[in-house]
Amino acid sequence: MSTTDTSALIASARDWMAEDPDPRTRAELADVLAAVEAGDPAALADLADRFDGTLEFGTAGLRGALGPGPNRMNRVVVSRAAAGLAAYLRDHGAGPGAAVVVGYDARRDSDVFARDTAEIVTGAGLRAYVLPRPLPTPLLAYAVRELGAVAGVMVTASHNPPEDNGYKVYLGDGCQIVPPADAEISARIAAVGAFADVPRGDAGTVLDDELVDRYLDTVAALAGDGPRDLRVVYTPLHGVGGVPVRQVLETAGFDEPSVVPEQEEPDGTFPTVAFPNPEEPGAMDAAIALAARTGADLVVANDPDADRCAAAVPVPGADAGDPAGWRMLRGDEVGALLATHLLDRGAAGIFACSIVSSSLLGRIAEAAGQPHLETLTGFKWIGRVEGLAFGYEEALGYCVDPGSVRDKDGVSALLMLCEQAAALKAEGRTLLDALDDIARTHGLHATDQLSVRVADLQVIRDAMARLRATPPTELGGLEVLTAEDLAQGTADLPPTDGLRYRLADGARVIVRPSGTEPKIKCYLEVVVPVEDEDAGPDGDAGGVAAARIVAAQRLDALKLGVKAAAGL
Repeated sequence: MSTTDTSALIASARDWMAEDPDPRTRAELADVLAAVEAGDPAALADLADRFDGTLEFGTAGLRGALGPGPNRMNRVVVSRAAAGLAAYLRDHGAGPGAAVVVGYDARRDSDVFARDTAEIVTGAGLRAYVLPRPLPTPLLAYAVRELGAVAGVMVTASHNPPEDNGYKVYLGDGCQIVPPADAEISARIAAVGAFADVPRGDAGTVLDDELVDRYLDTVAALAGDGPRDLRVVYTPLHGVGGVPVRQVLETAGFDEPSVVPEQEEPDGTFPTVAFPNPEEPGAMDAAIALAARTGADLVVANDPDADRCAAAVPVPGADAGDPAGWRMLRGDEVGALLATHLLDRGAAGIFACSIVSSSLLGRIAEAAGQPHLETLTGFKWIGRVEGLAFGYEEALGYCVDPGSVRDKDGVSALLMLCEQAAALKAEGRTLLDALDDIARTHGLHATDQLSVRVADLQVIRDAMARLRATPPTELGGLEVLTAEDLAQGTADLPPTDGLRYRLADGARVIVRPSGTEPKIKCYLEVVVPVEDEDAGPDGDAGGVAAARIVAAQRLDALKLGVKAAAGL
């Protein structure tokens, strides 16, 4: 960087400090500036990154690392976002009586960002309702519709690393924003003037627990009459799900779950996990270890804002007292289980999933005489499906009660999974038995994911460009029958940055950049028919067990093939 560029960068940083209302981020930036002026090249690179454009507002709202600068999450960036959202709402007819609901989780500065948002909403002449404490994201989605608000804001970075925070926007239908609303809000954010000139009002109306209890009672009422004998271990992963989940299970008639004590209280530093995401290796270790010690039937978990649900089960024939005798259920497996359970309860309507989720849902719905629909990735699309009965995506997100919450809801999904597990236990069966039944009926649909986290986003761009320039003709020994560039859109889907390959024998691969993390994700699926349950002549496993062995081999081969084709 030239001396002139460095001087301009330092001047921009000093201008930022002059308007930053937060003494902590001002002090952090002052330390970086001091290091830059002392000749530290790492500090210069850090400063350049903080001021390399503005944190982009898109369909996921805002998400990024906390810290000073326009390319970070901080009070200036959040206040500008709130002002842009308020301008968008006014331009679309929101008058003085219109309300915006503001919620927040337990991450660092979530409460601060929520208060800034409420003050700017009221300063813009609208009403602000603020949830009473850190609470689950699905409660915010519920509150938007329940209170007749024109929008909602949830301050959360979901399952991102501890240093991140985010800003998720819902419109009056209780769904997350989709184009063109994201671009229109972004344009109004860009038009916001100086921070000091943004009008501020009071901190809005803090809602009481009546609304919270109404949501929790609505969730608990989803459980019908039936068995309740189930020993559950639960972890909120240092997030906000602990109290709501315990209340819902108790109201629905279940015994209190055993909660992982070191992960029970909300803590935005997430001291016991590297990444507070149930999908990440190690995140569920403490819960599974507790289940092994206590003889539990089921482990369930939420991510930090409780909109996702994960589960682990004991493996038949293994030592359930040993953590190695447990296995995590994949998101697609839980999706198939919940769909089957809801259909058994009489659910009718559209069963929807994202394009990266298993094709199994379509077969389950068709066999039950219900329509099936695929959407782009994200509940911003699934939640908007008219006539939705059930929606899910493989990243542990499930919508089991779209009449109340048109978003993924880890609290209600957890309850439905416990209800299903208890009913099966009363029959002397397990969730794994139910999965085997599904495989026998529809074929074994096995899924896996190749996810590569990168330090340089150019790695992702290069991989996507390579696949587009040289489309593979085979992957993992399976012929590629069709290759679709989803950036062009299809008859059923709007454009998105992704590639879809349909392979021989019902296999499928989708490659896309993550919308919320610096990752490239490759979603793999194979379909293996389930043959006779009898063991082979050499004592080899038959039926579902044999199909699982074949599927695992095919998925391993697919993973290697995709890695090679993408240059990862």
